Amino acid sequence: MGLSSVASNSEGMQLCIFDLRRGQNEGQELDKILFFYPADLPFSTQLSVIGLSEGLITFTRIFSPEAACEVIEAERHSHVFFEAEPDIWMVVIVEKNKEAEAIWRVEGLRKVLKEVHSLFLMFHGSIRSLLEKEPAAGSVRSQLYIFIMDYLSDFLSSKKLQLPSFRDSLKERATVQMLTVGREAAIEVQSLVRVVESCTGSQSSHSLLLFQDLLVSTTLSPDDTINLFTYAVLRLTPRALSAGLSSWSYLRKGSAASTAVTGPTMGSTTSLSEPFHGSRGTSAGDDHSHAVRPLQHDRWSKGRDGFLITDIWQAEPGSLVSVTPSIWLQQTEEKMYLCAYQHKSLTFIFLIPVSSVINGEQGILAVKQLVLEHASLKMLKVEEKLSKGWGGENAYHVSGYRYLLVDGDRNLSRASPPGKVATLTKDSLLALSKLREEVDIEKSRAKWDNDGHEKDLEICTRARNNAWVISQVTRGKELYMVLENANETLLYASDAVQKFSNRYCNGAFSLD
Repeated sequence: MGLSSVASNSEGMQLCIFDLRRGQNEGQELDKILFFYPADLPFSTQLSVIGLSEGLITFTRIFSPEAACEVIEAERHSHVFFEAEPDIWMVVIVEKNKEAEAIWRVEGLRKVLKEVHSLFLMFHGSIRSLLEKEPAAGSVRSQLYIFIMDYLSDFLSSKKLQLPSFRDSLKERATVQMLTVGREAAIEVQSLVRVVESCTGSQSSHSLLLFQDLLVSTTLSPDDTINLFTYAVLRLTPRALSAGLSSWSYLRKGSAASTAVTGPTMGSTTSLSEPFHGSRGTSAGDDHSHAVRPLQHDRWSKGRDGFLITDIWQAEPGSLVSVTPSIWLQQTEEKMYLCAYQHKSLTFIFLIPVSSVINGEQGILAVKQLVLEHASLKMLKVEEKLSKGWGGENAYHVSGYRYLLVDGDRNLSRASPPGKVATLTKDSLLALSKLREEVDIEKSRAKWDNDGHEKDLEICTRARNNAWVISQVTRGKELYMVLENANETLLYASDAVQKFSNRYCNGAFSLD
Protein backbone atom coordinates (compact mmCIF):
# COMPACT_ATOMS: atom_id res chain seq x y z
CA MET A 1 0.00 0.00 0.00
CA GLY A 2 1.35 3.53 -0.70
CA LEU A 3 0.21 7.10 -0.07
CA SER A 4 0.74 10.37 -1.85
CA SER A 5 1.07 13.88 -0.59
CA VAL A 6 -1.88 16.22 -0.48
CA ALA A 7 -2.06 19.96 -0.08
CA SER A 8 -3.60 20.08 3.35
CA ASN A 9 -1.92 18.77 6.50
CA SER A 10 -5.23 18.46 8.30
CA GLU A 11 -7.10 16.53 5.61
CA GLY A 12 -4.54 14.07 4.23
CA MET A 13 -4.32 11.71 7.21
CA GLN A 14 -5.31 11.88 10.85
CA LEU A 15 -4.33 9.38 13.53
CA CYS A 16 -5.69 9.46 17.04
CA ILE A 17 -5.75 7.41 20.24
CA PHE A 18 -8.43 8.04 22.86
CA ASP A 19 -9.78 6.45 26.02
CA LEU A 20 -13.56 6.07 26.29
CA ARG A 21 -13.32 5.85 30.09
CA ARG A 22 -11.93 9.39 30.35
CA GLY A 23 -13.36 12.82 29.72
CA GLN A 24 -17.01 11.89 30.08
CA ASN A 25 -17.91 14.93 32.18
CA GLU A 26 -18.62 18.32 30.67
CA GLY A 27 -15.53 20.47 30.50
CA GLN A 28 -13.17 17.48 30.73
CA GLU A 29 -13.51 16.21 27.14
CA LEU A 30 -9.84 16.86 26.34
CA ASP A 31 -8.78 14.27 28.92
CA LYS A 32 -9.85 11.43 26.63
CA ILE A 33 -7.30 12.40 23.94
CA LEU A 34 -4.06 10.45 24.37
CA PHE A 35 -2.53 11.10 20.95
CA PHE A 36 -3.48 13.09 17.88
CA TYR A 37 -1.73 13.61 14.56
CA PRO A 38 -1.34 16.21 13.12
CA ALA A 39 -0.60 17.69 16.53
CA ASP A 40 -1.10 21.29 15.44
CA LEU A 41 -4.83 20.93 14.74
CA PRO A 42 -7.06 23.05 17.04
CA PHE A 43 -8.45 21.17 20.04
CA SER A 44 -11.95 21.83 18.73
CA THR A 45 -11.10 19.91 15.55
CA GLN A 46 -9.48 17.08 17.49
CA LEU A 47 -12.55 16.75 19.70
CA SER A 48 -14.79 16.80 16.65
CA VAL A 49 -12.88 13.92 15.05
CA ILE A 50 -12.82 11.87 18.25
CA GLY A 51 -16.46 12.70 19.03
CA LEU A 52 -17.50 11.35 15.64
CA SER A 53 -15.40 8.22 16.16
CA GLU A 54 -16.86 7.68 19.63
CA GLY A 55 -20.38 8.09 18.26
CA LEU A 56 -19.76 5.51 15.54
CA ILE A 57 -18.33 3.05 18.05
CA THR A 58 -21.29 3.49 20.41
CA PHE A 59 -23.82 3.17 17.59
CA THR A 60 -22.33 0.04 16.04
CA ARG A 61 -22.09 -1.64 19.45
CA ILE A 62 -25.88 -1.60 19.60
CA PHE A 63 -26.00 -4.05 16.71
CA SER A 64 -22.71 -5.86 17.34
CA PRO A 65 -21.70 -5.83 21.03
CA GLU A 66 -18.93 -8.37 20.45
CA ALA A 67 -17.30 -6.50 17.57
CA ALA A 68 -17.80 -2.76 17.30
CA CYS A 69 -16.96 -0.56 14.34
CA GLU A 70 -14.06 -1.65 12.10
CA VAL A 71 -14.33 0.71 9.13
CA ILE A 72 -16.58 3.50 7.93
CA GLU A 73 -16.40 4.52 4.29
CA ALA A 74 -17.52 8.11 3.82
CA GLU A 75 -17.62 10.03 0.56
CA ARG A 76 -14.25 11.70 1.09
CA HIS A 77 -12.56 9.65 3.82
CA SER A 78 -12.01 6.13 5.11
CA HIS A 79 -12.21 5.72 8.90
CA VAL A 80 -10.33 2.62 10.14
CA PHE A 81 -10.83 1.55 13.78
CA PHE A 82 -8.78 -0.68 16.07
CA GLU A 83 -9.57 -1.31 19.74
CA ALA A 84 -6.00 -1.67 21.00
CA GLU A 85 -7.04 -2.32 24.61
CA PRO A 86 -10.44 -2.36 26.32
CA ASP A 87 -11.99 1.09 25.64
CA ILE A 88 -8.71 2.43 24.22
CA TRP A 89 -9.17 3.05 20.53
CA MET A 90 -6.83 3.85 17.67
CA VAL A 91 -8.40 5.44 14.59
CA VAL A 92 -6.79 6.43 11.32
CA ILE A 93 -8.71 8.65 8.91
CA VAL A 94 -7.37 8.81 5.36
CA GLU A 95 -8.57 11.15 2.68
CA LYS A 96 -9.73 9.61 -0.59
CA ASN A 97 -7.91 11.05 -3.54
CA LYS A 98 -8.36 9.07 -6.74
CA GLU A 99 -6.13 11.35 -8.78
CA ALA A 100 -3.25 10.67 -6.38
CA GLU A 101 -3.78 6.88 -6.49
CA ALA A 102 -4.97 6.92 -2.88
CA ILE A 103 -6.04 3.29 -2.95
CA TRP A 104 -5.42 1.24 0.16
CA ARG A 105 -6.62 -1.94 1.80
CA VAL A 106 -8.45 -1.39 5.07
CA GLU A 107 -6.92 -4.43 6.76
CA GLY A 108 -3.49 -3.21 5.69
CA LEU A 109 -4.08 0.09 7.50
CA ARG A 110 -5.46 -1.68 10.55
CA LYS A 111 -2.34 -3.86 10.74
CA VAL A 112 -0.22 -0.70 10.87
CA LEU A 113 -2.19 0.34 13.96
CA LYS A 114 -1.83 -3.13 15.46
CA GLU A 115 1.89 -3.18 14.80
CA VAL A 116 2.68 0.15 16.45
CA HIS A 117 0.56 -0.80 19.48
CA SER A 118 2.26 -4.21 19.81
CA LEU A 119 5.68 -2.57 19.69
CA PHE A 120 4.60 0.00 22.29
CA LEU A 121 3.45 -2.83 24.56
CA MET A 122 6.82 -4.54 24.21
CA PHE A 123 8.78 -1.50 25.36
CA HIS A 124 6.39 0.32 27.72
CA GLY A 125 3.68 -2.11 28.79
CA SER A 126 -0.04 -1.58 28.28
CA ILE A 127 -1.48 1.91 27.93
CA ARG A 128 -4.17 1.08 30.52
CA SER A 129 -1.62 0.08 33.15
CA LEU A 130 0.32 3.30 32.52
CA LEU A 131 -2.87 5.33 32.93
CA GLU A 132 -3.66 3.57 36.20
CA LYS A 133 -0.22 4.52 37.53
CA GLU A 134 -0.58 8.12 36.39
CA PRO A 135 -4.23 9.23 36.04
CA ALA A 136 -3.20 12.70 34.84
CA ALA A 137 -1.76 10.91 31.76
CA GLY A 138 0.90 13.54 31.04
CA SER A 139 3.79 11.10 30.69
CA VAL A 140 1.59 8.58 28.86
CA ARG A 141 0.81 11.17 26.19
CA SER A 142 4.47 12.07 26.00
CA GLN A 143 5.54 8.43 25.53
CA LEU A 144 2.87 7.81 22.91
CA TYR A 145 3.79 10.94 20.99
CA ILE A 146 7.50 10.14 20.89
CA PHE A 147 6.97 6.47 20.07
CA ILE A 148 4.41 6.93 17.30
CA MET A 149 6.26 9.81 15.66
CA ASP A 150 9.44 7.72 15.60
CA TYR A 151 7.40 4.85 14.12
CA LEU A 152 5.89 7.08 11.43
CA SER A 153 9.36 8.22 10.44
CA ASP A 154 9.72 4.87 8.66
CA PHE A 155 6.95 5.96 6.30
CA LEU A 156 8.64 9.20 5.29
CA SER A 157 9.76 9.81 1.74
CA SER A 158 10.81 13.31 0.64
CA LYS A 159 9.18 14.65 3.82
CA LYS A 160 5.84 13.15 2.78
CA LEU A 161 4.06 10.55 4.87
CA GLN A 162 3.38 7.34 2.93
CA LEU A 163 1.20 4.69 4.51
CA PRO A 164 0.77 1.22 2.97
CA SER A 165 -1.04 1.19 -0.38
CA PHE A 166 -1.94 -1.24 -3.14
CA ARG A 167 1.77 -1.50 -4.00
CA ASP A 168 2.33 -3.48 -0.77
CA SER A 169 -0.28 -6.14 -1.59
CA LEU A 170 2.34 -8.92 -1.76
CA LYS A 171 3.46 -8.56 1.85
CA GLU A 172 1.87 -9.34 5.19
CA ARG A 173 2.52 -7.65 8.51
CA ALA A 174 2.27 -9.53 11.82
CA THR A 175 4.05 -12.52 10.31
CA VAL A 176 7.66 -13.68 10.29
CA GLN A 177 9.72 -14.77 7.32
CA MET A 178 11.61 -17.99 7.99
CA LEU A 179 14.92 -19.14 6.53
CA THR A 180 14.82 -22.71 5.26
CA VAL A 181 17.82 -24.58 6.66
CA GLY A 182 19.18 -28.07 6.15
CA ARG A 183 19.40 -30.77 8.82
CA GLU A 184 23.10 -30.24 9.53
CA ALA A 185 22.69 -26.48 9.96
CA ALA A 186 19.61 -27.01 12.13
CA ILE A 187 21.60 -29.21 14.52
CA GLU A 188 24.29 -26.53 14.80
CA VAL A 189 21.64 -23.90 15.52
CA GLN A 190 20.07 -26.01 18.27
CA SER A 191 23.47 -26.54 19.85
CA LEU A 192 24.17 -22.80 19.76
CA VAL A 193 20.83 -21.97 21.40
CA ARG A 194 21.46 -24.45 24.21
CA VAL A 195 24.94 -23.06 24.89
CA VAL A 196 23.73 -19.46 25.06
CA GLU A 197 20.82 -20.42 27.33
CA SER A 198 23.27 -22.17 29.69
CA CYS A 199 25.36 -18.97 29.79
CA THR A 200 22.40 -16.88 30.96
CA GLY A 201 21.95 -18.97 34.10
CA SER A 202 18.15 -18.74 33.93
CA GLN A 203 15.61 -21.31 32.80
CA SER A 204 13.28 -18.45 31.81
CA SER A 205 15.67 -16.95 29.27
CA HIS A 206 14.70 -16.87 25.60
CA SER A 207 16.42 -16.35 22.28
CA LEU A 208 15.79 -15.34 18.69
CA LEU A 209 18.22 -16.07 15.85
CA LEU A 210 18.12 -14.27 12.50
CA PHE A 211 20.11 -14.57 9.31
CA GLN A 212 19.85 -11.44 7.14
CA ASP A 213 16.21 -10.40 7.77
CA LEU A 214 14.94 -13.97 8.10
CA LEU A 215 14.11 -15.91 11.24
CA VAL A 216 16.13 -19.06 11.89
CA SER A 217 14.97 -20.09 15.38
CA THR A 218 12.99 -18.80 18.34
CA THR A 219 12.07 -19.99 21.84
CA LEU A 220 9.47 -17.26 22.33
CA SER A 221 5.69 -17.44 22.05
CA PRO A 222 4.23 -16.60 18.60
CA ASP A 223 3.14 -13.07 19.61
CA ASP A 224 6.44 -12.24 21.28
CA THR A 225 8.33 -13.70 18.33
CA ILE A 226 6.46 -11.42 15.93
CA ASN A 227 7.11 -8.34 18.08
CA LEU A 228 10.82 -8.97 18.55
CA PHE A 229 11.29 -10.07 14.94
CA THR A 230 9.58 -6.89 13.74
CA TYR A 231 11.82 -4.71 15.91
CA ALA A 232 14.95 -6.59 14.87
CA VAL A 233 14.20 -6.09 11.18
CA LEU A 234 13.40 -2.43 11.78
CA ARG A 235 16.48 -1.53 13.83
CA LEU A 236 18.90 -4.38 14.64
CA THR A 237 19.77 -6.51 11.61
CA PRO A 238 22.90 -5.71 9.57
CA ARG A 239 20.78 -4.19 6.81
CA ALA A 240 18.95 -1.92 9.25
CA LEU A 241 22.23 -0.84 10.89
CA SER A 242 24.15 -0.19 7.68
CA ALA A 243 21.42 1.45 5.63
CA GLY A 244 19.53 3.19 8.40
CA LEU A 245 16.34 1.60 7.15
CA SER A 246 14.54 -1.73 7.18
CA SER A 247 13.54 -4.12 4.45
CA TRP A 248 9.90 -4.14 5.54
CA SER A 249 8.67 -1.54 3.08
CA TYR A 250 9.08 -1.47 -0.66
CA LEU A 251 8.87 2.31 -0.32
CA ARG A 252 12.03 2.48 1.79
CA LYS A 253 13.96 0.32 -0.67
CA GLY A 254 13.86 3.18 -3.14
CA SER A 255 11.65 1.49 -5.67
CA ALA A 256 10.68 3.84 -8.45
CA ALA A 257 7.31 2.13 -8.57
CA SER A 258 6.51 3.18 -5.01
CA THR A 259 4.44 6.26 -5.66
CA ALA A 260 3.05 8.21 -2.72
CA VAL A 261 -0.70 8.29 -2.42
CA THR A 262 -1.91 10.22 0.61
CA GLY A 263 -0.46 11.77 3.62
CA PRO A 264 0.46 15.15 4.91
CA THR A 265 3.87 16.71 4.80
CA MET A 266 5.72 15.78 7.96
CA GLY A 267 8.73 18.06 7.72
CA SER A 268 9.03 19.62 11.15
CA THR A 269 6.31 17.29 12.41
CA THR A 270 8.98 14.69 13.13
CA SER A 271 10.54 17.09 15.60
CA LEU A 272 9.59 16.37 19.18
CA SER A 273 9.58 20.06 19.99
CA GLU A 274 6.23 20.44 18.23
CA PRO A 275 3.23 20.81 20.57
CA PHE A 276 0.77 18.03 21.08
CA HIS A 277 -2.35 17.63 23.13
CA GLY A 278 -1.97 17.21 26.83
CA SER A 279 -4.23 18.21 29.65
CA ARG A 280 -3.10 21.09 31.85
CA GLY A 281 -0.93 22.51 29.11
CA THR A 282 1.40 19.55 28.66
CA SER A 283 3.43 19.79 25.47
CA ALA A 284 5.73 17.50 23.55
CA GLY A 285 8.59 19.78 24.32
CA ASP A 286 8.47 19.02 28.04
CA ASP A 287 11.73 17.26 28.95
CA HIS A 288 11.97 14.70 26.14
CA SER A 289 15.73 14.87 25.87
CA HIS A 290 16.15 11.83 28.11
CA ALA A 291 13.07 9.87 27.06
CA VAL A 292 13.52 6.27 25.96
CA ARG A 293 13.11 6.18 22.17
CA PRO A 294 13.60 2.58 21.01
CA LEU A 295 12.36 3.33 17.47
CA GLN A 296 14.67 6.27 16.86
CA HIS A 297 16.96 5.75 13.88
CA ASP A 298 20.74 5.38 14.04
CA ARG A 299 20.92 4.69 17.79
CA TRP A 300 22.16 1.10 17.57
CA SER A 301 25.68 0.14 16.50
CA LYS A 302 27.94 -2.88 16.61
CA GLY A 303 30.60 -2.90 19.33
CA ARG A 304 34.11 -4.29 18.98
CA ASP A 305 33.14 -7.45 20.84
CA GLY A 306 30.26 -8.15 18.44
CA PHE A 307 27.46 -7.11 20.81
CA LEU A 308 25.08 -4.41 19.63
CA ILE A 309 25.15 -1.27 21.78
CA THR A 310 22.85 1.71 22.15
CA ASP A 311 22.55 4.83 24.28
CA ILE A 312 18.74 4.84 24.10
CA TRP A 313 18.44 3.52 27.65
CA GLN A 314 20.27 5.65 30.21
CA ALA A 315 20.88 5.07 33.90
CA GLU A 316 19.30 8.42 34.79
CA PRO A 317 18.48 11.74 33.09
CA GLY A 318 21.69 13.46 32.08
CA SER A 319 23.81 10.37 32.65
CA LEU A 320 26.38 9.35 30.06
CA VAL A 321 26.19 5.75 31.23
CA SER A 322 24.00 3.51 29.03
CA VAL A 323 22.16 0.59 30.50
CA THR A 324 21.04 -2.67 28.92
CA PRO A 325 17.75 -2.35 27.00
CA SER A 326 14.70 -4.10 28.39
CA ILE A 327 11.37 -5.23 26.97
CA TRP A 328 8.13 -6.74 28.25
CA LEU A 329 7.03 -10.19 27.09
CA GLN A 330 3.37 -10.29 26.11
CA GLN A 331 2.75 -13.90 27.11
CA THR A 332 4.24 -13.84 30.60
CA GLU A 333 4.21 -10.06 31.24
CA GLU A 334 7.80 -10.48 32.41
CA LYS A 335 10.44 -7.78 31.98
CA MET A 336 13.53 -9.02 30.14
CA TYR A 337 16.97 -7.63 29.39
CA LEU A 338 17.64 -7.56 25.64
CA CYS A 339 21.14 -8.53 24.46
CA ALA A 340 22.09 -8.89 20.81
CA TYR A 341 25.28 -10.34 19.28
CA GLN A 342 26.03 -9.95 15.59
CA HIS A 343 28.51 -11.62 13.25
CA LYS A 344 28.29 -10.72 9.57
CA SER A 345 24.72 -11.64 8.52
CA LEU A 346 23.87 -13.41 11.79
CA THR A 347 22.02 -11.66 14.62
CA PHE A 348 21.52 -13.59 17.86
CA ILE A 349 19.15 -11.97 20.38
CA PHE A 350 18.83 -13.42 23.86
CA LEU A 351 16.54 -12.28 26.65
CA ILE A 352 17.32 -12.58 30.36
CA PRO A 353 14.69 -12.03 33.09
CA VAL A 354 15.41 -8.81 34.96
CA SER A 355 14.42 -10.57 38.18
CA SER A 356 17.15 -13.19 37.72
CA VAL A 357 20.05 -10.72 37.39
CA ILE A 358 21.29 -9.87 40.88
CA ASN A 359 24.08 -7.42 40.14
CA GLY A 360 22.36 -5.38 37.44
CA GLU A 361 24.73 -4.20 34.71
CA GLN A 362 27.65 -6.12 36.19
CA GLY A 363 25.59 -9.30 35.97
CA ILE A 364 24.74 -8.62 32.32
CA LEU A 365 28.41 -7.99 31.51
CA ALA A 366 29.30 -11.32 33.13
CA VAL A 367 26.71 -13.13 30.98
CA LYS A 368 28.03 -11.45 27.82
CA GLN A 369 31.54 -12.53 28.72
CA LEU A 370 30.38 -16.14 29.12
CA VAL A 371 28.66 -15.97 25.73
CA LEU A 372 31.87 -14.68 24.12
CA GLU A 373 33.91 -17.45 25.72
CA HIS A 374 31.58 -20.36 25.02
CA ALA A 375 29.37 -19.43 22.07
CA SER A 376 31.20 -16.97 19.78
CA LEU A 377 32.95 -19.72 17.83
CA LYS A 378 29.67 -21.57 17.42
CA MET A 379 28.07 -18.39 16.04
CA LEU A 380 30.85 -18.09 13.49
CA LYS A 381 30.28 -21.70 12.46
CA VAL A 382 26.50 -21.28 12.21
CA GLU A 383 26.89 -18.10 10.14
CA GLU A 384 29.25 -19.89 7.77
CA LYS A 385 26.88 -22.82 7.27
CA LEU A 386 23.86 -20.59 6.72
CA SER A 387 25.78 -18.42 4.27
CA LYS A 388 26.75 -21.44 2.19
CA GLY A 389 23.11 -22.47 1.87
CA TRP A 390 21.79 -18.97 1.28
CA GLY A 391 20.72 -18.07 -2.23
CA GLY A 392 20.80 -14.30 -1.80
CA GLU A 393 17.98 -11.77 -1.81
CA ASN A 394 16.28 -13.63 -4.67
CA ALA A 395 16.50 -17.00 -2.95
CA TYR A 396 12.72 -17.35 -2.77
CA HIS A 397 11.99 -15.98 -6.22
CA VAL A 398 10.05 -18.39 -8.44
CA SER A 399 10.44 -17.62 -12.12
CA GLY A 400 7.20 -16.51 -13.76
CA TYR A 401 5.41 -16.00 -10.44
CA ARG A 402 4.79 -13.07 -8.12
CA TYR A 403 3.30 -14.52 -4.97
CA LEU A 404 2.54 -14.20 -1.26
CA LEU A 405 2.13 -17.32 0.86
CA VAL A 406 0.72 -16.91 4.39
CA ASP A 407 0.41 -19.59 7.06
CA GLY A 408 -2.00 -18.00 9.53
CA ASP A 409 -1.77 -20.88 12.00
CA ARG A 410 1.98 -20.39 12.44
CA ASN A 411 2.13 -16.64 11.68
CA LEU A 412 4.56 -17.21 8.82
CA SER A 413 4.73 -15.64 5.38
CA ARG A 414 6.91 -15.91 2.30
CA ALA A 415 6.76 -13.72 -0.76
CA SER A 416 8.47 -12.79 -3.97
CA PRO A 417 11.45 -10.47 -3.33
CA PRO A 418 10.50 -6.75 -3.29
CA GLY A 419 12.66 -6.09 -6.34
CA LYS A 420 10.66 -8.63 -8.33
CA VAL A 421 7.32 -7.35 -7.06
CA ALA A 422 8.29 -3.87 -8.25
CA THR A 423 8.25 -5.16 -11.83
CA LEU A 424 4.47 -5.67 -11.70
CA THR A 425 2.30 -3.11 -13.45
CA LYS A 426 -0.05 -0.79 -11.61
CA ASP A 427 -3.10 -2.58 -13.08
CA SER A 428 -1.92 -5.91 -11.68
CA LEU A 429 -1.31 -4.48 -8.22
CA LEU A 430 -4.65 -2.67 -8.18
CA ALA A 431 -6.47 -5.86 -9.13
CA LEU A 432 -4.60 -7.78 -6.44
CA SER A 433 -5.43 -5.18 -3.80
CA LYS A 434 -9.14 -5.35 -4.66
CA LEU A 435 -9.03 -9.13 -4.57
CA ARG A 436 -7.36 -9.10 -1.15
CA GLU A 437 -10.06 -6.71 0.07
CA GLU A 438 -12.70 -9.23 -0.98
CA VAL A 439 -10.85 -12.00 0.86
CA ASP A 440 -10.58 -9.81 3.98
CA ILE A 441 -14.35 -9.27 3.95
CA GLU A 442 -15.08 -12.97 3.54
CA LYS A 443 -12.64 -13.89 6.32
CA SER A 444 -14.27 -11.35 8.62
CA ARG A 445 -17.71 -12.79 7.91
CA ALA A 446 -16.50 -16.34 8.45
CA LYS A 447 -14.98 -15.37 11.80
CA TRP A 448 -18.45 -14.64 13.17
CA ASP A 449 -20.21 -17.63 11.63
CA ASN A 450 -21.96 -19.84 14.16
CA ASP A 451 -20.48 -23.03 12.75
CA GLY A 452 -16.96 -21.86 13.66
CA HIS A 453 -15.39 -23.44 10.58
CA GLU A 454 -12.78 -21.72 8.46
CA LYS A 455 -13.99 -20.72 5.04
CA ASP A 456 -12.26 -22.05 1.95
CA LEU A 457 -12.03 -19.57 -0.91
CA GLU A 458 -10.80 -19.59 -4.46
CA ILE A 459 -10.93 -16.42 -6.54
CA CYS A 460 -9.42 -15.94 -9.97
CA THR A 461 -9.84 -12.69 -11.87
CA ARG A 462 -8.45 -11.04 -14.98
CA ALA A 463 -6.88 -7.61 -14.60
CA ARG A 464 -7.23 -4.82 -17.15
CA ASN A 465 -3.80 -5.70 -18.53
CA ASN A 466 -4.92 -9.35 -18.97
CA ALA A 467 -2.85 -10.58 -16.02
CA TRP A 468 -4.34 -13.36 -13.92
CA VAL A 469 -4.79 -12.44 -10.25
CA ILE A 470 -5.49 -15.41 -8.01
CA SER A 471 -6.30 -16.07 -4.36
CA GLN A 472 -6.78 -19.36 -2.56
CA VAL A 473 -7.57 -19.75 1.13
CA THR A 474 -7.76 -23.17 2.74
CA ARG A 475 -7.09 -24.72 6.16
CA GLY A 476 -5.43 -21.62 7.64
CA LYS A 477 -3.20 -21.00 4.64
CA GLU A 478 -3.51 -18.23 2.06
CA LEU A 479 -1.95 -17.88 -1.38
CA TYR A 480 -2.02 -14.69 -3.46
CA MET A 481 -0.54 -14.72 -6.93
CA VAL A 482 -0.12 -12.54 -10.01
CA LEU A 483 0.63 -14.11 -13.41
CA GLU A 484 1.33 -11.34 -15.88
CA ASN A 485 2.75 -13.54 -18.63
CA ALA A 486 0.13 -16.24 -18.42
CA ASN A 487 -1.81 -17.75 -21.32
CA GLU A 488 -5.27 -16.47 -22.26
CA THR A 489 -7.13 -19.38 -20.71
CA LEU A 490 -8.22 -19.85 -17.12
CA LEU A 491 -7.15 -23.48 -17.40
CA TYR A 492 -3.55 -22.35 -17.97
CA ALA A 493 -3.64 -20.12 -14.87
CA SER A 494 -5.20 -22.89 -12.77
CA ASP A 495 -2.52 -25.32 -13.92
CA ALA A 496 0.21 -22.81 -12.99
CA VAL A 497 -1.19 -22.53 -9.45
CA GLN A 498 -1.38 -26.32 -9.20
CA LYS A 499 2.29 -26.67 -10.15
CA PHE A 500 3.30 -23.98 -7.66
CA SER A 501 1.27 -25.61 -4.88
CA ASN A 502 2.74 -29.06 -5.49
CA ARG A 503 6.33 -27.83 -5.60
CA TYR A 504 6.42 -25.10 -2.93
CA CYS A 505 3.37 -25.64 -0.69
CA ASN A 506 3.31 -29.43 -0.26
CA GLY A 507 0.11 -29.54 -2.32
CA ALA A 508 -1.85 -27.41 0.17
CA PHE A 509 -3.68 -25.58 -2.63
CA SER A 510 -3.99 -28.49 -5.06
CA LEU A 511 -7.39 -29.63 -6.25
CA ASP A 512 -6.70 -33.31 -5.57
